[in-house]
Amino acid sequence: MKAGKPVKLGGTTAKFVPNETRRVFLYKKITNIAIKEVIIMANEKNNIPIKIYLSEAELPKQWYNVKADMKEQHAPFLNPATLKPVTFEELCGIFITELVKQELNETDRYIDIPEEVLNFYKMVRPSPLVRATFLEKALGTPAKIYYKFEGNNTSGSHKLNSAIAQAYYAKEQGLTSITTETGAGQWGTALAMACSFFDIKLDVFMVKGSAMQKPDRVEVMKTYGAEVTPSPSMVTNVGRKISEEKPGTTGSLGCAISEAIEVCATRDKCKYALGSVLDYVLLHQSIIGLEVKTACEKYGIKPDIIIGCAGGGSNLGGLIGPFVGEKIQGKNDIRIIAVEPASCPSLTRGKYAYDFGDTGKITPLLKMYTIGNGFIPSPIHAGGLRFHGMSPIISKLYADGYIEATSVGQKEVFEAASLFSRTEGILPAPESAHAIRATIIEAEKCKETGEEKTIIFGLTGTGHFDMSAYRMYNSGEMVDSILTEEDLQKGFETIPKVD
Repeated sequence: MKAGKPVKLGGTTAKFVPNETRRVFLYKKITNIAIKEVIIMANEKNNIPIKIYLSEAELPKQWYNVKADMKEQHAPFLNPATLKPVTFEELCGIFITELVKQELNETDRYIDIPEEVLNFYKMVRPSPLVRATFLEKALGTPAKIYYKFEGNNTSGSHKLNSAIAQAYYAKEQGLTSITTETGAGQWGTALAMACSFFDIKLDVFMVKGSAMQKPDRVEVMKTYGAEVTPSPSMVTNVGRKISEEKPGTTGSLGCAISEAIEVCATRDKCKYALGSVLDYVLLHQSIIGLEVKTACEKYGIKPDIIIGCAGGGSNLGGLIGPFVGEKIQGKNDIRIIAVEPASCPSLTRGKYAYDFGDTGKITPLLKMYTIGNGFIPSPIHAGGLRFHGMSPIISKLYADGYIEATSVGQKEVFEAASLFSRTEGILPAPESAHAIRATIIEAEKCKETGEEKTIIFGLTGTGHFDMSAYRMYNSGEMVDSILTEEDLQKGFETIPKVD
């Protein structure tokens, strides 16, 4: 058969080509297929899912202790009576022994997660890292936005990460009851669930303003078996004193902490559990950041900015821990942004000083950014952020320049929350919405500059128990609290003078 002569192949007419020519064509065809297969394989490898779920096998087996990588430790807690560093024995008078060991540990970079705690984690973790593609589209930004969603558990927030660990260590120590405080109710709900799991009695003092705003959250805690008392109350000496000095007050986390510690001191086999601020809480919450870091490394995601809401520092510290540790070592230059409410701005407008962690002045003195232990913030709807001070670790990192901070108003926060719920299909907690607002601000900057930055923020929980707040926003009744210099000065006057 001559080259180029038409031949019938089924219903198709083709031209015959010589063997040598066919070999060339065949080689090219195979080569092209091979190249295409390589490209497809590469695309599949780099194809990042919208929702990144790590496998159970990838769940971190250890917590990360950022203090092991800090160049300089935060100042020690002081005994307010002697102004000398608080001893191990003194801390054990209030807190669970194993937690005190973790609090004072400055050398171990990683600490093993107990098997029972790890097994509990497997019910709710790993939590997803999600690409907010619809939010990106709504903003028209070139930025890539991801959020770490911690609301996929019954307690509805990240607080369960530390609650289950604290309840476990309490049980191991032979304790029969725990007292605690809660602001918006996420921590109280999480600890109630954890104590129920280990059959431990729990008494919760909930900030009165939040208890009135979120009655359903109170009922969830009671369903888990907890006793819930709005604070300030008339059942403790400090509660009665605060009520007398500030009639009609809606309370604060500082008030609730004082009441919980007072009750703890009167009971046998009872300790006080704290859901934020302290180093061991940030240690437990590091599982958030460890999962994010594993997901990023697995899919080649390189964050430029990490954003978290900040009240006492538990969520923020957990989210940024592994990343700020590497930043301290010079391995990355990620911008880390703490977002706090404009009505309770400990980082952005507070003083870096020793202060009590509670209003009743029962706790040790902590070196932190504070607006004063006597400061009673306005009853904003982000109750979990209404604390006068900031975690000593976060405070130190901020003072040393490793993180930055900003504050946002309540109305703009709920505007951001509404946009997020309409685009991403999740109703965020008011606390989380502070991080959403800051994320939108950064994404809009990228729109102006054309930069394709990768932003990760912490979505700490859901807002299903915050419908009264959304109702106020939707009806136009919500207002921003204007914090004056005079208001701040009143709080500063309650900070003790420590030489």
